[in-house]
Amino acid sequence: MKTIKLLFVSALAVIFSATLVAQPKPWVVPANFKTMKNAVAAGGASTAAGKILYSKTCAACHGKTGLGDGPKAKSLKTSPTDFTKAESQGQTDGEHFYKTKTGRGDMPKYEGKLSDEDIWNTVNYMRTLKK
Repeated sequence: MKTIKLLFVSALAVIFSATLVAQPKPWVVPANFKTMKNAVAAGGASTAAGKILYSKTCAACHGKTGLGDGPKAKSLKTSPTDFTKAESQGQTDGEHFYKTKTGRGDMPKYEGKLSDEDIWNTVNYMRTLKK
């Protein structure tokens, strides 16, 4: 009986540990990026440009409508951000800019791949992805 209890407790400990490991660490954004203002005014032209860029660079993971359900999402170690959620929409434009530019883990780094203006256009489009 003690062996069964020990095995049960050990199994629970393994499951609990795996759950802790699977949780991504908070993505710390430097203060100067949190307060950074979007350099591109939101509007029709910017949003249209951002939509094209989003479709090419983001939708495979984040999904066509920003739900984090793109075709590549299931193969990633971490879940892509759902841009429609209040948690994402509550982040500043500068936070989204920083994360897109620098990347982390499964999130690719777009510095050198997209111009700053392209990233800002993409941020402006991401703002339209609300429930």
